[in-house]
Amino acid sequence: MEIIKIDLSIDWPDPFIIKKAAGVIQAKGSLVYPTDTVYGLGVDGLSVPAIERLFKIKKRPASKPVPVIVRDMAMAKRLALIDRQTERILEAVWPGPVTVILRKKEIVPDILTAGQSTIGLRIPDCKLVRAIMNNLEGPMTATSANFSGQPSLTSSNRVIETFNRAYPRPDLILAARHLPASPPSTVLDLTGPQPKILRVGPTNKNDLLKLLRT
Repeated sequence: MEIIKIDLSIDWPDPFIIKKAAGVIQAKGSLVYPTDTVYGLGVDGLSVPAIERLFKIKKRPASKPVPVIVRDMAMAKRLALIDRQTERILEAVWPGPVTVILRKKEIVPDILTAGQSTIGLRIPDCKLVRAIMNNLEGPMTATSANFSGQPSLTSSNRVIETFNRAYPRPDLILAARHLPASPPSTVLDLTGPQPKILRVGPTNKNDLLKLLRT
């Protein structure tokens, strides 16, 4: 397990860090990275062996689906069914702390979605993560970097302490300074006749409801 300490306000963009992080994902390895909410655990979102390793690291049952980060709308459309109305909503909430549940396409492996017909997608408002994604051809998992059932982590020290006890361990941890206290992302389900807010995160609920009514 390699640890690279970074200061998002000073070090970014650092081409070495970005290429190294992207290289870990491309090699089917695992990456812990800071986001605009909490620390995430990333692997190649289309690689079955990489996703299996993620479950082992997190001690997470395979019955729980895993959301992914996408680079842009084009990548989102590779993975999910997106009509014009859905695209309008996505353009309004991305980039930002909103995970959107959509109907998945066949390219998405069942292990990622726990056999469900839906997938969670997000584009975070985080320059570091978006720079990493610009070096990837596919999605990266966006599950929180913690043991399953435990609180999400915003402290790099807690992240390192947690995964020092893990087996297997992540291949690389990007340890930023303490992230601002933030809940996990808002979860918005767009698979039914009416949009549903499944989890309220940092996004203003009233603003989101107003958007969904228009």
